[in-house]
Amino acid sequence: VQLQASGGGLVQAGGSLRLSCAASGFNWNYYYIGWFRQAPEKEREGISTFYGSNGTKYYIDAVKGRFTISVDDARNIVYLQMDSLKPEDTGLYYCAAGLSNGYFYLFNERSYEHWGQGTLVTVSS
Repeated sequence: VQLQASGGGLVQAGGSLRLSCAASGFNWNYYYIGWFRQAPEKEREGISTFYGSNGTKYYIDAVKGRFTISVDDARNIVYLQMDSLKPEDTGLYYCAAGLSNGYFYLFNERSYEHWGQGTLVTVSS
């Protein structure tokens, strides 16, 4: 299993970025694919995930309405479109994959076995 995140950068508050996560080596119909972030001096938090089996998408309240997770099945890429960015969105963003097996804690990093490297997002005020 390989996950490769990219697309981070520096953006002004109110701007947009699109992150990409190239996934390979597994059938994501059996997985949740999630985006996490870690702000400076804070714990890593799950912010959005989707279930490969049925395409259901989930968001935490802090990003709902501003971030959109989407999938390119043909290219095995998961995107995170981030609009109306705020300085508090600054952090290292990771994509991760977790095998669905019974009850799944959507935004708990322990649910996800496979991780990509982080991509840095910096939002200036």
